[in-house]
Amino acid sequence: MNVSRIGIIGLGKHGQRYARHIREDFPGLRLAAISRSDPERLAADAEATGAQGFADFRELLESGTCDAIIAVVPPHLNLEIVAGCCAAGLPLLLEKPAAPDLESARRMYELSRRAEVPIMVAQTLRYSSVVRALRANLPSVGRVTSISLTQRFEASVLDWLDDPARSGAGIALHTGVHCFDLIRHLTGKRVLRVGAQVERIQTSRTEDSCAATLALEDGILATVSLARTTGGRTGHIELSGDEGTLAGDHVLNRAHLVRGREAFDLPVGDALPTVREIIGDFVECIDRGLQVSIPLSDGLEAVAVAVACLEAARSGRVAEVPRIG
Repeated sequence: MNVSRIGIIGLGKHGQRYARHIREDFPGLRLAAISRSDPERLAADAEATGAQGFADFRELLESGTCDAIIAVVPPHLNLEIVAGCCAAGLPLLLEKPAAPDLESARRMYELSRRAEVPIMVAQTLRYSSVVRALRANLPSVGRVTSISLTQRFEASVLDWLDDPARSGAGIALHTGVHCFDLIRHLTGKRVLRVGAQVERIQTSRTEDSCAATLALEDGILATVSLARTTGGRTGHIELSGDEGTLAGDHVLNRAHLVRGREAFDLPVGDALPTVREIIGDFVECIDRGLQVSIPLSDGLEAVAVAVACLEAARSGRVAEVPRIG
């Protein structure tokens, strides 16, 4: 299948990034159709991009105007978008978190399994220069025994993030899925059990701070600390093994190897625009008939870890990570 006509559902701040990269970085792609709920902004975006505008994304999916879809919307809409793409046979690049809750995740998994339509989850952090450098150097630390990840962001201005009906949950879901996916991506191991605490510091209905401990297969322990309450951004990643430690920061774009008490800088290169990278990978997989690099099951597994974190925080007990498929 050759992909040349892309449709984007959701043209907010992040959706605009996708639209810009399609128009500026991929000569073989055309932004053929867009959908957003605000009619005035939809008209302005359609005029600016030359794409056909649809107020209702269902009409876009049924229009026959696109070869593939990118969805960049609050997660409560993802199940219906997945169902629509499966019915129309349209490959889908789905922004994370892939699902707002466990029930939706399981329904999405069954829909995609029956339809056999390629669905890739935009776990964009996998495409970070730092993450790639750390993964390439994993053999240098031997058997990984412990992991630590942190994510620090400013308070969000998006009102829907503090609305459980649209967001599903707060930072454990929306930022946590980055970390939970990286743990699997970097180690190949599943998270089995979690303990967690969450707080609302600047939000009122969803958590904006989370600290979790995770037990992985093979006895590996991990800690994940998340906050959307800070005046500066950081994204620390540390993987310790019996022969050394790898550490980096994907926001600050640096990484190093630690042996004993010495640190050695790792070549990272320029910071990559991860949205551009994932668009290119998605289209290449579809064009070449390959399995997508980040299947829906991977994105849903990260959601399952987030769900377990919230359950552990509510109960005050360690929670098992549920299986999706």
